Amino acid sequence: MLATLLFASLAFAHQSPLHTSSPSTAHEPWTSKYGPQTEHGYFGGILSYAHLPYVKCLEDASKPYDIAIFGMPFDTTTTYRPGARFGPYAIRSGSRRQSIPGYAWDLSWEVNPGKLGAELIDCGDVPVTAMDNAKAIDQMEAAYTTLVSRPVMGGINALYKDRTSALALDGKEHPRVVTLGGDHTIASCVLPILRSLYKVYGPVSVIHFDSHMDTGAVEGRTDQERITHGTYFTIAAEEHLMTNSSIHGGIRSKMMASCNSLAHSEDVTHDESVGFQVISAEDLDDYGVNAVIEAIRKRVGSSPVYLSLDIDVIDPGLAPATGTPEAGGWTTREMKRILRGLAGLNFVGADIVEVAPAYDHADITGIAAADLVHDFLVAMLTDKPPRVGHIGSPWADLGLL
Repeated sequence: MLATLLFASLAFAHQSPLHTSSPSTAHEPWTSKYGPQTEHGYFGGILSYAHLPYVKCLEDASKPYDIAIFGMPFDTTTTYRPGARFGPYAIRSGSRRQSIPGYAWDLSWEVNPGKLGAELIDCGDVPVTAMDNAKAIDQMEAAYTTLVSRPVMGGINALYKDRTSALALDGKEHPRVVTLGGDHTIASCVLPILRSLYKVYGPVSVIHFDSHMDTGAVEGRTDQERITHGTYFTIAAEEHLMTNSSIHGGIRSKMMASCNSLAHSEDVTHDESVGFQVISAEDLDDYGVNAVIEAIRKRVGSSPVYLSLDIDVIDPGLAPATGTPEAGGWTTREMKRILRGLAGLNFVGADIVEVAPAYDHADITGIAAADLVHDFLVAMLTDKPPRVGHIGSPWADLGLL
């Protein structure tokens, strides 16, 4: 019996492989009539942000990049409505009508982010536990540190510009990451992201668009209670991860009143101690878009800048899919205009968070978030805000430029 099995195995080993190459499909009905199987431009193929190349970067270091899209599907420190763990999926889904570097040019920027020289890819999502917040935060920090520590591609054409080596502590160029969340603990993030960025750049200034300040006091809380999506900036300040030149925009939530004065809030006083100035939602009406942009640019100056945008900065009538909605927010168009005005700052990373698609209608929040990511990419890759006026407009003829 053993001799028979040995003979059979030797005979099989000397046979030629069954398939030495892929069989031709040229004669089959599809290929002969329609050609290669290409993905439909809008709704076909593997889901990635704006149809960018999709790579599992944490396990595959073979593909260098300059800017990575990266999902953090985490929402177990939210305090009101959960569901933002599905945010990365919703934002990618909302980006399906974009196609970088193809269908991505618009009148407001007059550029295409895929044609500005940087290698852009989608690195997928961090595999994060939903059972243990401490472990999840460590997973996110390890993942983010991995991505920003990789060597850069260094551009794909002559338009590329090194924007990080002069800011980095080691004098080397580092990739940048646009994070899709996830609740806001992951975002401007006291544990995963700001800690990772501190290793590369030291303290960074934060531009934080939100309806809430997220600088809640943590005195008297247990270790597990200290870290939520409303306190992470306080922890970041304790760890000296930020400069004292950070700024909020769009704030309008209800706050704790001062015990000593009806005209003050303990929350705002504490927020100032964390290192922030506040631009309220109403300030946009009182002072105008250009003044808001000027105040933000003046506040952060030439420091390394991290941009964090909670989708609830947008009015819930326009972006309902979020966990802690607040009435009276900015419009999507106003937010996009402000982002254009911030182009050319020393951005070292960005995120958009708190998209919870279970509360959405017709995908409008996911679509808005995806479009704001497009603005992030262009702002990170250009030297200054776009000009006033655009090609094809009548404004020059009317003497308005």
